[in-house]
Amino acid sequence: MQCSVTCGVGVQNRDVYCRLKGTGWVREELCDAHQRPDVARPCQIAECTHYSWVASEWEECNATCGEGMRSRKVRCMGPGMTPVQDNYCKPSPQPQSHQPCKRAPCHYMWITGEWSQCSASCGVGYQQRIVSCSVIPSSQAVHPYAAAAAAQSSSASTHCPEPHPPGTRPCLLRDCPHTTYWKVGPWSKCSQTCGAGVMERRVECVTSKGQPSKHCRPSERPESQAACQDRECQLFASCREVQMRQGVRIDGEYYLKVKSRILQIYCAEMQTDFPKEYVTLRSGQTDNYSEVYGHRLLNPFECPYNGSRRQDCDCRNDYSAVGYTLFHKVRLDLSSLRIMITDLSFPRLFLFRPITLCYSRRCYSAAKCPQDVAEATKVDITGATMFPSSPGLR
Repeated sequence: MQCSVTCGVGVQNRDVYCRLKGTGWVREELCDAHQRPDVARPCQIAECTHYSWVASEWEECNATCGEGMRSRKVRCMGPGMTPVQDNYCKPSPQPQSHQPCKRAPCHYMWITGEWSQCSASCGVGYQQRIVSCSVIPSSQAVHPYAAAAAAQSSSASTHCPEPHPPGTRPCLLRDCPHTTYWKVGPWSKCSQTCGAGVMERRVECVTSKGQPSKHCRPSERPESQAACQDRECQLFASCREVQMRQGVRIDGEYYLKVKSRILQIYCAEMQTDFPKEYVTLRSGQTDNYSEVYGHRLLNPFECPYNGSRRQDCDCRNDYSAVGYTLFHKVRLDLSSLRIMITDLSFPRLFLFRPITLCYSRRCYSAAKCPQDVAEATKVDITGATMFPSSPGLR
């Protein structure tokens, strides 16, 4: 028989029995037991190929001070230290690729910018300045911890000493000689918590008594929007990386760097070890839906024409697979930037039965064909076009 193993040392077995010439198989007592051949013998095939985990040196801690994370590369290696797929190695002894790390304790201080110009050329206006809670690591280099909006939160207040420096103050350059003037409110918080954003304020033309007016000079109208940037964004490549490196376990919108592009991604199931990435769809009920229409024409060559939904023709409504699904979020495969159309975790609305995104056939209003309608065959977000991963996509 063949060796019991495909590599390394194994055993070969064979049948041994007592035989009488001309008769065949007889009782073993009739043969000499001392001359009985071996039933098994060892055998050796080519040496087995061994695979093992190999970890590189730990990288530096990603924090300049306080607690952070450090990482290293962990690869599955074959003979001659050749990289192979991870499933060749056993999962149980796999070394950790991330671990917490600590630097010297952080020290925090308030950083204030210059006061802006008065928001009103006459009358009472506002002045503003940037107030940020900044960290001073052991190198004495100042790094922004949180800008004006974030510094006012309870978490930032626990780091920086009290009192919190004011970010706005009233100002009066002169009394207004005219009966009308431009009145402005304080700037809003920056629209983005990190990176470039926009802040807004209310600008209105009023009389000296505070009543709305249309007689202010348009050329003197103050700006109602301004660019702002609280701090640089720390970007990650996946929801799992956000979870691991920032310790975040809350579902929500995050900015991820995907193939050199920055996309706003909804991270779901952040309480598990396998969070998922979704794209939030911002269109209305005329897009991003899939439908199986229930009415079927008895004669497909009569009205309605061009796929219209008139129900005054000879038709019947007996198709069992009728359904309608309006999609609020769709799951995204980050490696290929393709929509996973079979994921129905976030339908905004569905009637009768859920219909998979982009499920469609090439007929409409035919008596023997389901009346499938599919929309949202592509989703465009911040210049990155992603297509559903569906064979037979029309």
